[in-house]
Amino acid sequence: MMVRYLLALFILIALPARAEEIVLGLSAESVGITARFDGDDILIFGAVKRDAPPPDADGPLEVIVTVSGPLTPVMVRKRDRVFGIWVNAQRERINLAPSFYAAASTAPLAHILPPLVDEIYAITVPRAVYATGVPSDDADDFSAALIRIRESEGMYRTLEGDVALEEETLFRTRIALPANLTEGDYRARIFLLRGGRVIDTQETPIDVHKVGIERWLYTTAHEQPIFYGLLSLVLALVAGWGASEVFRQWQRR
Repeated sequence: MMVRYLLALFILIALPARAEEIVLGLSAESVGITARFDGDDILIFGAVKRDAPPPDADGPLEVIVTVSGPLTPVMVRKRDRVFGIWVNAQRERINLAPSFYAAASTAPLAHILPPLVDEIYAITVPRAVYATGVPSDDADDFSAALIRIRESEGMYRTLEGDVALEEETLFRTRIALPANLTEGDYRARIFLLRGGRVIDTQETPIDVHKVGIERWLYTTAHEQPIFYGLLSLVLALVAGWGASEVFRQWQRR
């Protein structure tokens, strides 16, 4: 393991000075979650700034875009049959895992992203999850189970070929955010690659938060739980009284 990281450090030091750089743009730097929120799209676009003509000898330019949500702990349970009944036989706590993760690219990742580069930057979905790790010999099994679950829920996505690149200069992609987003700080990362080498990276935050009455209720519930509980009780009493009055008036007719 130590040899691998030393090799990775040598590769990073040996990279030439950047002749191509990312100029990044976002359609929105924040996403507001309301009661009617059913998902949103983030358009990530940009251009490649050059000091010289592109080096054709190093291969075509490739672009990878990732969007990751807040890191949260996750408990993964493994079910097994005991006396003919399915029960939770094992469980493992994953220290931290992205609540949302999407990786979009101009070409299949297996063709443009060497495993060592993926290990350094944690770009693919498995590497982004495995990078956090779990303290047991079954780490890979439980991490793979988490990936399968969240891929089926649309929370983890690999979007190969979804980054459009024009004339090796302009790029864009659209990342769909699901309705059940976790509130917090998201980040978008962009990687430029040639010949399997990362020649430039760029990162920008995306703020995802509740707005309006939803934000007020969330803040009140967490910062003033006693007041929130009394308010909920009063609203329940008022709603019950109002319903009974409507029913009484309807009976009189």
